[in-house]
Amino acid sequence: MLRIVVINTKGGCGKTTISTNLASFYASRGINTALFDYDPQGSSMRWLKLRDESQSPIYGVVAHRNAARAVTMSWQLRLPPETERLIIDTPPGLKGSDLVEQLKGADRILIPVLPSPIDIFATADFIRDLMLEAKVRLNSTRLGIVANRVRKNTLAFQSLERFLHSLSIPVVGKLRDTQNYVRASEEGMGIHELKRQPVYVDRMHWSAIYDWLEDRN
Repeated sequence: MLRIVVINTKGGCGKTTISTNLASFYASRGINTALFDYDPQGSSMRWLKLRDESQSPIYGVVAHRNAARAVTMSWQLRLPPETERLIIDTPPGLKGSDLVEQLKGADRILIPVLPSPIDIFATADFIRDLMLEAKVRLNSTRLGIVANRVRKNTLAFQSLERFLHSLSIPVVGKLRDTQNYVRASEEGMGIHELKRQPVYVDRMHWSAIYDWLEDRN
């Protein structure tokens, strides 16, 4: 089983968008997929409830501590034995032992980043915490950055590119700012599942991310 953690302590950077699109991508290709939602806001699980029965199934789990009232956490987080891909949507603000716990057993770590000064500084601090507190080592866990809601030829994007270039972490994808993601989310789908919208460019952007996750580069 491949365990993919989507994480950044900065809120609003697109963790749920990336998590749900990954889950729907794998499921639509016949891969047994589970989606864990650790964020108390529950955005991933709300998306999953919108998913039509005709769409490929995804095993969803409300994984944050507040949800485990009548059952133990280990029972709450159980997985079907046939699970092949596990996507983990994490909450913002993780620190210390909570951060370490989220990254246990991770095979791939994706870090979404928005093209704004606040997000760039917050992500720089978060990557430092990954190396120091969580002791993530690039030779043992594949760590990649996804630039999210990108608008090329803007000063914000140019600043983000300079920041990303300074890191020793690969930028595995650059997702454009488009309403296609909103439309897909409203229907419980991934962007590649949209039939009525021009999503060819977006599919091309995601193909690089999938190839990196599956070690096809």
